[in-house]
Amino acid sequence: GSVFTSHTKHRKGAPKLRSLDFAERHGYIKGVVKDIIHDPGRGAPLAVVHFRDPYRFKTRKELFIAPEGVYTGQFLYCGKKANLNIGNVMPVGSMPEGTIVCNLEEKTGDRGRLARASGNYATVIAHNPDTKRTRVKLPSGAKKVIPSNNRAMVGIVAGGGRIDKPVLKAGRAYYKYKAKRNCWPKVRG
Repeated sequence: GSVFTSHTKHRKGAPKLRSLDFAERHGYIKGVVKDIIHDPGRGAPLAVVHFRDPYRFKTRKELFIAPEGVYTGQFLYCGKKANLNIGNVMPVGSMPEGTIVCNLEEKTGDRGRLARASGNYATVIAHNPDTKRTRVKLPSGAKKVIPSNNRAMVGIVAGGGRIDKPVLKAGRAYYKYKAKRNCWPKVRG
């Protein structure tokens, strides 16, 4: 055995949207936020959302990246027919222009790839109903054309403003990168 512990040891799992099923493609499905948890090495909190399984007598637990303003006990709705409320997951094509979204899918059904870091968001710019494509503005400022039935969460990722506070001392940087990955200290000169 090694004396070193992995920096991914206490991580909570991969936060993703629900896998694209019939309920999300055609209607909507209701989930409830059970818990909001810290994920070591990540600036944004995660939300544990419980859904009823549409096919079996079961509760499905999903890990979402928590948007700002989501609270425990809140009902979230996922699907094409969901309302435009913060925390809800719906296709970009059914959102009005100027909607601020996060955890956006790059390809249809990949369960969320873009705008996932704390405080980040993407903006829906324009729709093209003929080609079924939507233009979005990413956190980098780049504009990207994606299919309109890609899903996204409404709202901005929680934990914003994290980098405004200075780290101030090397010890804090040490603990920060200890949780993230082995890339500190960097030798210059």
